[in-house]
Amino acid sequence: MGLHQLISKLEVSRQDGGSGNSSYSQQFLTNDDLLPVPPENRSWAAWNFVALWMIVSSMVQLGMSWWQAWICVWIGYGVVAPFIVLSARPGAVFHITFPVVARTSFGVYGSLWCVFNRGAMACIWYGVQASIGGDCVRALLRAMWPSVNDISLSENTLPASSGTTTRDFMCFFLFWLISLPAIWFPIHKIRHLFTIKAVVVPIAGITFFVWCIAKAHGVGPIIHQPAKIHGSTLSWAMVSSLMSCISNMATLVTNAPDFASRAKSPSAAGLPQLLSVPLGFSIVSFIGIIVSSSSETIYGEAIWSPVDLLEKFLDHSPSHATRFGVWFIADAFIIAQLGSVPRPVTLALFPRFINIRRGGFIAAIVGICMLPWNLLKSSNSFTSYLSAYSVFLSSIAGVMITDYWVIRKGHYRVKDLYSTRRDGWYWYTYGINFRAYAAYIAGILINVVGFAGATGRVVPVAATHIYEMSFFTGFGVSSLVYWTLNYLFPVPGASSRFEERDESTEDEEVTQDVDTKSNTGKDDSTNVSVHSISV
Repeated sequence: MGLHQLISKLEVSRQDGGSGNSSYSQQFLTNDDLLPVPPENRSWAAWNFVALWMIVSSMVQLGMSWWQAWICVWIGYGVVAPFIVLSARPGAVFHITFPVVARTSFGVYGSLWCVFNRGAMACIWYGVQASIGGDCVRALLRAMWPSVNDISLSENTLPASSGTTTRDFMCFFLFWLISLPAIWFPIHKIRHLFTIKAVVVPIAGITFFVWCIAKAHGVGPIIHQPAKIHGSTLSWAMVSSLMSCISNMATLVTNAPDFASRAKSPSAAGLPQLLSVPLGFSIVSFIGIIVSSSSETIYGEAIWSPVDLLEKFLDHSPSHATRFGVWFIADAFIIAQLGSVPRPVTLALFPRFINIRRGGFIAAIVGICMLPWNLLKSSNSFTSYLSAYSVFLSSIAGVMITDYWVIRKGHYRVKDLYSTRRDGWYWYTYGINFRAYAAYIAGILINVVGFAGATGRVVPVAATHIYEMSFFTGFGVSSLVYWTLNYLFPVPGASSRFEERDESTEDEEVTQDVDTKSNTGKDDSTNVSVHSISV
């Protein structure tokens, strides 16, 4: 088999039957998964977006009382919800995913760095989800066969430097295998998985909630636990927890267009998400907070991981009823972790060879190679990691949201998103918008000193506080710098009136007759049909 034949075998299938009719740049910028989502695949209704945000909870206890922690959850997710809606809007209106939306502000080639950043985070997040899922599998297996717990003591063959044991890696690998079939299905078909999660997981969560209250002999001992910190320490602990909620969503703020591109209508990805993000996370996090608080009453220590607390119930010869309860809750938690990786972000780096499905499998492979269990050894290390990465993603989100809502005001030329024409809106300078990169770097620089402090260096207290609010500082600075540079050096397609429309459709109608007569089209532009890109 020759090299050309091998390359052809590795290429993803295309609607045009292959790459023979496509220029090199079209193969670089386009595949079926990067084109606007066709109407038949826009199947996500309002309920599916509500279900999407009713499946996860995360709250870290830093010595606050339960109600102080819950306030942080309400404020944190309430503040981040509008950013998700603002970021999702171009995906919902023009039915394009994050890798393509990023081209509007960073350029057709400049967007690749943003995609790489988000793709790296997707791979890491896949590993983290698989590690949590592995812990759930361990609890489920222990409930079914208590002898599973002895594997770590008598049959551990992994060195201490690996950060895990034979038992825990076995459970991780089992969940990893279980998660692979969920990658196979396209995004528009897995919406029902989120609906199942939205039904099963709350039932298990409420069961766990009531069970912990019963073991703690009522809510009294839980709700009367006072805060262990006070004054400015408490204030900044609340700020840190609030920002942890926001940092937890920074990845989804950035790639919100991925799910929104499947929306039946733009409104389906608007108000439902605006309400369901704070409401869903607050309800589920309330359960998590009470459950975590109950652990101190029951066992005399705060256990931040619900799965670790669940496994505590299996110690000391539990009854059959206890084992069944743990099995049911662990099973629901496993379902909660499935299908959560944002797969589209990995495909735009090499769209000729990588589609959504292959991108998901790549994320799965990287996720197992990065030893994700080391990130989850403590709540502090995990939230520190989230805060560090939100610095990069918030700057990207600041540029993208400002470009759509303030600079272009809803005006897109979708045809140019798949083109390297020098007169295209998104060509900028050799395919890179240096305004966007200047703003992106500025959003990172304001947090650099504080980031150094988070790694153990001695830095001013002010820099630490700026870094603790990294999402806002990164987003705000990048947004302001991008707006200023666009005011001084206007970009093609900037508008003074807000109107969500695809300008390429009108342009095509005007030039169609001229293009037919000239019969040129020998440049390296991407000739995407009007039918393919019309919205």
